[in-house]
Amino acid sequence: MKSFRAILNILVMLFCAGCMVGPDYRKPSVPMTPAYKEDQGWKRAQPRDNLPRGKWWEIFGDPQLNALEEQVNTANQNLKVAEAHFRQARALIGFFRAGLFPTVTAGASASSVRDSTKRPFASSSASGASAGDFLLTGDVSYEIDLWGRIRRSVTAAREEAQASAADLETARLSLQAELALDYFELRSADAQQRLLNDTVQAFKEALQLTINRFAGGAAPKSDVAQAQTQLETTQVQATDIAVQRAQFEHAIAVLIGKPPAEFSLPPAPLDLQPPDIPAGIPSKLLERRPDIAAAERRVAEANEQIGIAKAAYFPTVTLDALLGFESSSIRNLGGWQSFLWAVGSSLAQTIFDGGRRRAASAAALANYDATVASYRQATLDAFQQVEDNLAALRILEQETAQQKRAVVSALESLQLFTNRYKGGVDNYLQVITAQTVALANQRNQVDILRRRMDASVLLVKALGGGWNVKDLPQL
Repeated sequence: MKSFRAILNILVMLFCAGCMVGPDYRKPSVPMTPAYKEDQGWKRAQPRDNLPRGKWWEIFGDPQLNALEEQVNTANQNLKVAEAHFRQARALIGFFRAGLFPTVTAGASASSVRDSTKRPFASSSASGASAGDFLLTGDVSYEIDLWGRIRRSVTAAREEAQASAADLETARLSLQAELALDYFELRSADAQQRLLNDTVQAFKEALQLTINRFAGGAAPKSDVAQAQTQLETTQVQATDIAVQRAQFEHAIAVLIGKPPAEFSLPPAPLDLQPPDIPAGIPSKLLERRPDIAAAERRVAEANEQIGIAKAAYFPTVTLDALLGFESSSIRNLGGWQSFLWAVGSSLAQTIFDGGRRRAASAAALANYDATVASYRQATLDAFQQVEDNLAALRILEQETAQQKRAVVSALESLQLFTNRYKGGVDNYLQVITAQTVALANQRNQVDILRRRMDASVLLVKALGGGWNVKDLPQL
């Protein structure tokens, strides 16, 4: 008993003196800039630098979009996949944490043995009698985490779960942004449809004008043919818009978890204006992008894997204990005389493994380098996305003013040429040319608005949609 206590004391001292082998984690540096290049001198500085928390789409002020976005969180199947992966990663924390505690098992066995009288070396008086054996045992096994292998495994699992939580938010933001993009594309198609329908009506009136002038001998047959061609060409364009609209409507249905056959949106032309979106400062972007947070958490996880690989170079110390009862009869199995116990410890050290541990360490270091590079690349990609959409919004705002003036001029030109044609001054080719130019400018005006709305959504997505690294679960 004294020797057992001495062994136990030594093991406790070793446990208390145990250390974590491997490097301590330090967040890697990333490329940084004090301000966004495309944000300089464009928008007046805002007193806040964060997007609205959670329901960022409400900044667009569209009730229909708000209602659709609410359904993404509850019905989208891809989002459910990401949520299940997070729950799986969180469950693995408990799996690895179990290694910090002893493993306790219990067993029971019963057997009856009859010796053969013909067995080798049996005495002449052997009678071949049978004997019973009943055994109840409880076993305790505990690996002392001297080198931090188990603790690092728990930490690595926790960091992977946090990365999965960030992946879930990345998927959520991507799906929300995709829905907003599809919605604005659909509304833009509605606006194009309304414009083309109005134009078709105007061209019908122009055709009737040429028919009347031809009937009165004031215009040649060619004017009627030209007007008819212009009308039918525009009707084709108006019909073709329905294809795009249907595809966007189907995409929205799938995003909110519905079969396309069970979903429809009534036409409503796009008439919104892009909201002012505060970009903040680049250093804040690292805290606002869930994909960057996921990349950083996986760097931390890879750092723990280095420590786990290094721990394999050190011996493993295990403490075992066995308690139980054994008897030849079940009637006296619980008696004190049937009690048995055993306590011991083991130390195992790998002497030769053919370079397996060295290869595992090299692989862990390479994986760490890869995750650091991925983290830095994710940061650079984020900066590019913000700059791209800031530039798009700035330039498209200028283009909007230019296009508005072009539409006014084109419509004025069309009216002038139409009046000159009615007065017999110009031929109908001038009217057709003016019609084509006016329609092209009007369609481009609608398209620029669509591009501005898309750029606004993409900027919100690039800025993290109001998410913050503080939202990561503390597991």
